[in-house]
Amino acid sequence: GSLPKWVVNKSSQFLAPKAMKKMYKACLKYPEWKLKHDPHFKPWLFPEQSRLPTLALSELSLQHADS
Repeated sequence: GSLPKWVVNKSSQFLAPKAMKKMYKACLKYPEWKLKHDPHFKPWLFPEQSRLPTLALSELSLQHADS
């Protein structure tokens, strides 16, 4: 379904800025938090640190938007 335009407008006026303020505050605290929680664990920089299971390429399949 679709949302009424007034709902989208109100949420973009009030909810989005509130969420961005919370995210900004959390981002400011991240460096201090990261120093206490696995400071050398950075799988976004070092993929070999990833703890996620790997998938074989044979298990992957191409999907199209119309399917």
